[in-house]
Amino acid sequence: MKKLLLYSLMLIPFLVHPQEKEKDKDLPKGNDSFIEKKYSDAEAEYRISESKNPKKATAPYNLGNAIYRQNQAAEAKYHYAKALKNAKTRTEKHKAFHNLGNTLMKEKDYAGAVEAYKNALRNNPSDEQTRYNYALAKLYLKNNPPKKDGNKNQDKKDEKKDQNKDQKDKDKNKNNDKKNEGKDQDKDKKEGDKDKDKKDSNDPKNGQPKPNPGGIPKQRIDNLLDAVNNEEKKVQDKVKKQKVLANPKKTDKDW
Repeated sequence: MKKLLLYSLMLIPFLVHPQEKEKDKDLPKGNDSFIEKKYSDAEAEYRISESKNPKKATAPYNLGNAIYRQNQAAEAKYHYAKALKNAKTRTEKHKAFHNLGNTLMKEKDYAGAVEAYKNALRNNPSDEQTRYNYALAKLYLKNNPPKKDGNKNQDKKDEKKDQNKDQKDKDKNKNNDKKNEGKDQDKDKKEGDKDKDKKDSNDPKNGQPKPNPGGIPKQRIDNLLDAVNNEEKKVQDKVKKQKVLANPKKTDKDW
């Protein structure tokens, strides 16, 4: 039962005066839907009522209740805060602070819940449900104290240490990439030199025999050279013969 008290909301809607019913028919409709546990329908009616009466606390308070029942504590907290801003009476402030404390407890913001319940008691010191929740919030806060500045500084140091480690790892990987790149370049250079040597070994300028042009056999080339030499010799012999005929040798007659 005690745990149920902690998470139970003051679900009794603000009373609507008969004069106000004529002006705002959406708020009573929302209350009826809320009692029937049709929380989404109640939410819709409360939103309409709030839009028509933006300066009143009733609609945002009841809207917070409907949203809280749909397990949306964070959003409900916003509407309770709005109800507090518009609250005019101690009763309105007491209910809004109490339910605000419940949302903070769900979010495990125990320090905030303690303050909310304390403010609720200031507006209604006789409410036992609020007093119980206030004591329970103080107990949760004692068992779950917020982090001190020392712990925050240590967390920052650890975070900075991790960042430095990550940076060192990045630098190390970068250096390894450069080394590997250098090795690859040396390898490519060596392979290039090998290809060059292989190419040079087939170059005829390096003392290697020239291939026969057109693939003509060596024997045929030799025969052609011999034929040329023979023709040249014949020409030379013919020239010599002509010279002899042009200058005949004189002989004395033997009597």
